[in-house]
Amino acid sequence: MLHLRTERLDLVAATPELLQAERMGPVHLEKKLAAHVPPSWPPPLNDEQSLRWTVEQLGKDPGAVGWFAWYFLHREHKELRAIGVGGFRGRPAGDGTVEIGYSIVPESHRFGFAPEAVQALVDWAFSHPEVKRVTAQTLPELKPSIRVLEKCGFRFTGKGTEEGAIGFERVRGESG
Repeated sequence: MLHLRTERLDLVAATPELLQAERMGPVHLEKKLAAHVPPSWPPPLNDEQSLRWTVEQLGKDPGAVGWFAWYFLHREHKELRAIGVGGFRGRPAGDGTVEIGYSIVPESHRFGFAPEAVQALVDWAFSHPEVKRVTAQTLPELKPSIRVLEKCGFRFTGKGTEEGAIGFERVRGESG
């Protein structure tokens, strides 16, 4: 199992088995993650369609674990609690670019978990020499999401590729 650890979080890369457990429901996901999954699961903007897409992508490229979804688990005392998901849209493109995304369950907002998780994922991506740039998109009205990116050293690049989105990037070697 691919796993990252930060000061307060464990990040666990989604595998076909974890994704199947999530599709079967919170009780199954709790068992596979060995972590409490809150009733508010899944985090905003994560739904059956995004879950299905991730399952399909890993099905096509089973060796790409880590280049798609990661579960964010908060270490509370001696227990783990699922607080969000994030990850990449796939392996690096030919120019060395990966796109990152993230979402935290509402009750875990404003505790600094998103920047902590995003920074860990960016560091992991840059640990691969082929990654030259990490991009992100968000909506202009999602000020907390923009702030997460700024805290992690991303800079505004203008219009995003998705309808209504704005883009950000962090280039290898720039501080975060």
